[in-house]
Amino acid sequence: MIRFGREVCSNLDNALTREWLETNGIGGFASSTIVGLNTRRYHGLLVAATQPPVGRMVLLSKLEETVIAGERRYELSANRYPGVVHPQGHRFLTQFKLEPFPVFTYALDGLEVEKTVFMVHGENTTVVQYALKGDAPNSPSLGDGAVLRLELRPLLAFRDYHSLTHENRAIDPHVKTDRTSVMVRPYPGLPALYLSHGGGLVAPSGHWYRRLEYDAERARGLDFVEDLFNPYVLTIDLNPRSIVIIVASTEPVERSRAETARHNEEDRRRAITSRSPKPDEVTRTLVAAADQFIVDRGAGQTIIAGYHWFSDWSRDTMIALPGLALATGRADVARHILIEFVRHVDRGMIPNRFPDAGEAPEYTSVDATLWFLYAVQMFLTSTRDDAFVRANLYDVLNDIVTWHVRGTRHGIHVDDDELLTAGPADRPLTWMDVKIGDWIVTPRFGKPVEVQALWHNALRFMEALAKRFGDEPRRVQHATMAGRARRSFNRLFWNPAGRCLYDVVDAASRDDSIRPNQVLALSLPFSMVPRAKATSILDTVERLLLTPYGLRTLAPADPRYRGRYDGGPRSRDAAYHQGTAWPWLMGPFISAYLRVHRTTRARAKVAEWLKPLRNHLSEAGLGQVSEVFDGDAPHRPGGCIAQAWSVAELLRVIRV
Repeated sequence: MIRFGREVCSNLDNALTREWLETNGIGGFASSTIVGLNTRRYHGLLVAATQPPVGRMVLLSKLEETVIAGERRYELSANRYPGVVHPQGHRFLTQFKLEPFPVFTYALDGLEVEKTVFMVHGENTTVVQYALKGDAPNSPSLGDGAVLRLELRPLLAFRDYHSLTHENRAIDPHVKTDRTSVMVRPYPGLPALYLSHGGGLVAPSGHWYRRLEYDAERARGLDFVEDLFNPYVLTIDLNPRSIVIIVASTEPVERSRAETARHNEEDRRRAITSRSPKPDEVTRTLVAAADQFIVDRGAGQTIIAGYHWFSDWSRDTMIALPGLALATGRADVARHILIEFVRHVDRGMIPNRFPDAGEAPEYTSVDATLWFLYAVQMFLTSTRDDAFVRANLYDVLNDIVTWHVRGTRHGIHVDDDELLTAGPADRPLTWMDVKIGDWIVTPRFGKPVEVQALWHNALRFMEALAKRFGDEPRRVQHATMAGRARRSFNRLFWNPAGRCLYDVVDAASRDDSIRPNQVLALSLPFSMVPRAKATSILDTVERLLLTPYGLRTLAPADPRYRGRYDGGPRSRDAAYHQGTAWPWLMGPFISAYLRVHRTTRARAKVAEWLKPLRNHLSEAGLGQVSEVFDGDAPHRPGGCIAQAWSVAELLRVIRV
């Protein structure tokens, strides 16, 4: 359980760095800080996936909440306006906890109010429950006969989750009410929002809340001011033991379903964490985190790369699949994901990205398809389901290899030395893919080191599959290509001056940048690197790239090194792969380290390396692992608060 008391909750600077996340299994989510003060355009009580798992829209930004006791009003909400925080509900917040849902406890004069937020799996539905618990500890009594009411004012955004709303005349302020619910549709062509409440007084409002400020957006150098619309005020009479349930959904939902939905969701999450590969609380927390990334795509499933703003990226999905699905005992999920991506294979490539607005997939990666083969390899190792692979994947995998040998998009083809080359010089194709205008921040054209490692691993895996399935001609073919690739790799990629591997080899150049990509040449199931050289490579990586939260993407001595991931989009993009540390890289680094150093001392060292990331679970995205950290101390977290491959790679290696 993650829990914070008054000392954290009442300290805004501290509280606003901690964010909770609820997801619904179809791409939608609810999220905010532990005090309910939204600091991002992505924060909201109902961010609905209108074209699951994408087409996400912030419909209900928040509820302004007031408990009225006689003549006194207790504002539980908090918002940032220019120069002021108002109201200041965090002053009443005595506790925040995740168990498993976000639970907020407010101490008023004589009352304790407990608010719980959760999403219904498979629906764009958020449930908010308020429970009055009676006298709060060490508080004076409210007095006999005080009239108790809860006043709620929904604030609507109704916009794409990447955008912001501003006061406008196009909005339809009307509300449609019945005895237990309200329906609003502020703009034609957008979903309706249904808010069920079970009974209360609805008074139309039509007010704009102007100039709310989002601190995280300001820090990111983006627009950070929004206006939100309040269509009505709901007032509900209370008694000291009242339970009020608000259901916000894109479909009419009976309030009476909420309690059943809560029990069902508790049971579902309990069943997921019961499959944890280890019984300790940290591993169980990571297993629960893993579930938030697994979402439906049509009849299949996929993996959201990160919250709040990523959709499903195939590279991230394939790297994350072993940790999110296989390490957590969810082989059925892995099958669905692999089948879903097989449907989109074209010219020997899987798409790198499914755009958020639902356009055609993009085929813009040299390594995503090779990671797909790796994911199949890990699936087969974990499940031994030969029949599934033979029936659904084997022919496609052979077709992928054939396309790579003869050539596919973006100049991707096998060169005369049996190594894989790629690239027009104007398009980044590896995971270090930032492009700012015409500036490619990390140019890696030709033969990147991790692409060769993945290609060799794929060939050896296909050799093993062919042998398994009695396909002797293909076994010989793949074995021959793999042997040639290994010899070429060791001849071309060893950097004697750095006693490590070159990052990229091209016809006329060798890139001697010290980067973490070389670790993949050691960590994949089939490695090409002799043990003596592997030891030297790991020593270099540990000395120059290892931080408490991941591997730096560039050695600090390099003049291009950027140790802080901050500022506006250009500043952050310039640092993204030029020094910023990535937690997901701890997975391959630890795998390689334990392969080379097979000792009890090595395992103890790995356990120490993992401690800071374990502690990070109660920072930033609660129960989650951030996308990146500063390369420089104190290594502040940045990027997405919850990143699929960060969680997945920890889960994959934590059970070793």
